[in-house]
Amino acid sequence: MTQTLTGTESGTGVGTGTRTRTRPGAAARKRLTPGRIVAWAVLAAALVATVFPFYWMVRTALTPAADLYSDSTSLVPQHPTMVNFLRVMGLTSQEEAVAAGGSGAQVDFLRYLLNSVVYSGLIAVLQTLCCAMAGYAFARLRFPGRDAVFGVLIAALMVPPIFTLMPNFVLVKDLGWLNTFAGMVAPTVLMTPFAVFFLRQFFLSIPREVEEAAILDGVGAWGLFWRVVLPMSRGPLLTIGLTTTVWAWKDYLWPLLTGRDEEVRVLTVALGIFQQQSPNTSPDWTGLMAGSTLSVLPVLVLLILLGHRLVESLNFTGGK
Repeated sequence: MTQTLTGTESGTGVGTGTRTRTRPGAAARKRLTPGRIVAWAVLAAALVATVFPFYWMVRTALTPAADLYSDSTSLVPQHPTMVNFLRVMGLTSQEEAVAAGGSGAQVDFLRYLLNSVVYSGLIAVLQTLCCAMAGYAFARLRFPGRDAVFGVLIAALMVPPIFTLMPNFVLVKDLGWLNTFAGMVAPTVLMTPFAVFFLRQFFLSIPREVEEAAILDGVGAWGLFWRVVLPMSRGPLLTIGLTTTVWAWKDYLWPLLTGRDEEVRVLTVALGIFQQQSPNTSPDWTGLMAGSTLSVLPVLVLLILLGHRLVESLNFTGGK
């Protein structure tokens, strides 16, 4: 028996007398519940608490020094200006900088920016590569004492970095590497326990069949690592590279101890010296916030461009 319908009763919504069917779970997901409202409110509050300090830094950088205290209750500066950025970068004369409310101090921004790029770039690239090799060795290679060495490496995660600061400084000083990039990157350029552990866990998830197939094709251990394992590990390597870059970019104490000369001075140290050059009774807050904003922008742009890859890599899998 054939039954003819004048309208289309389907989810396509095509035809006369259309009745659109929705899945039972769709309406439930769209319905606002008290729990969902509370979750979104907590998420919004956390977002505001995270972004607001950065916004206030930019807002202070755009505020004239004369209006800093009189205009402190407004969310938007009443007389926004770019002079704070210009004088920090040395694009104004000393007289103009003093007239704008500064102390006349300047930051050789381009030089210190290049130093920060070199410092963080060396650490990120070499540390990621060395940690990848170490992680793969702990995951796949068999050698005496492997588990014991890995246990000692993991135990190093419990050692606060401040405990190794003085021994590292003495070693760099004895090597004659003070005020050089070699001394600045030496303690962290090879590996860190967390990065080795993180990459080892990923390498363990790679199916052995993939590596065995490459071995049958005549690929050696070194070629297996470079030509098979690393291309499959782009997500985790990007994660370690980005986090290492951000950590190195904002590092202050170690570059302050080992790289005070202008030839190797990084932005964080330069901003600290810039603050010290202003009077203690009237710190140059607008200039300092302008310099801090400029120092944050390169890493912020990097995270915007590659942040989605970082999030995606947190759900990585070895099956490619």
